[in-house]
Amino acid sequence: MSKIVCFGEVLWDIFPNGEKKIGGAPLNVALRLHAFNHEVTMISAIGNDINGTLLSDYLDENGLSTSDIQKKKDYTTGEVQVSLNKKGVATYEIMHPRAWDKIEITTDNVNKVKSCDALVFGSLIARDEVSRQTLLKLIDLAPYKVFDLNLRPPHYSPEILIKLMKLADFIKFNDEELYEVAGYFNSKYNGLEQNLKLMAQKTKAKYICVTKGEHGAVLLHNDILYYNSGYQIKVADTVGAGDSFLASLISQLLKGVAPQQAINFACAVGAMVAQSEGANPKFTLSEIENFANP
Repeated sequence: MSKIVCFGEVLWDIFPNGEKKIGGAPLNVALRLHAFNHEVTMISAIGNDINGTLLSDYLDENGLSTSDIQKKKDYTTGEVQVSLNKKGVATYEIMHPRAWDKIEITTDNVNKVKSCDALVFGSLIARDEVSRQTLLKLIDLAPYKVFDLNLRPPHYSPEILIKLMKLADFIKFNDEELYEVAGYFNSKYNGLEQNLKLMAQKTKAKYICVTKGEHGAVLLHNDILYYNSGYQIKVADTVGAGDSFLASLISQLLKGVAPQQAINFACAVGAMVAQSEGANPKFTLSEIENFANP
């Protein structure tokens, strides 16, 4: 199995009913990759508070090492207020600053990134100068860079997004994000596929993937498009579905699975998460295969 480093936010998602669940896109990716038996390192930060202790305990219980989770005495553990519309689609109010905004470079995280097979990161972690500078230093050391845009207004700028995209080997958008970012490059296209190929030209990324919600996803590699049209499900909430999709796709591609098979598997896992509550429901491999191939 592969060695994968996930860099970014760890936090608590607080739902409308007051329930709290572990979250943060890079952490969701890390947990799913760990479930697929990869050797996963999570680089982040928590506060010296009860939420930090509970989060650390949760990772210990789930077998994910906390050795690279820094503890900040001057900043609290991340919290996000989640709102769900009638279709279960989530929007987020993300507090700033929080401990994960202040991740520092260390000898240990440098060594972990140098020896990994892939570094996974998102756009939200770049909102603060401290974590952003740490990320940029680690990107320079990583052999393979996976960038999940995961846009959360107002916590990003076009300039930083473009810089990170040009450093990445693999980029994931959702369809709304693709059209927004294509606009930064003055795209004249209305078609998703045309804008997808434009992003490949502008960034030189080896893989670019776009998720389309209930309509599945499309993956571009070597100028070939691979499609999955999605699965009919009853959505509980969309929290973490895209993260599990990304983790599943990365897992398959790093194993050398063919792109079409990889995107089929990833769409199945993403759909299974969307029909479950919270970001990190647990599934066996046989459950995933039975869902994908009833």
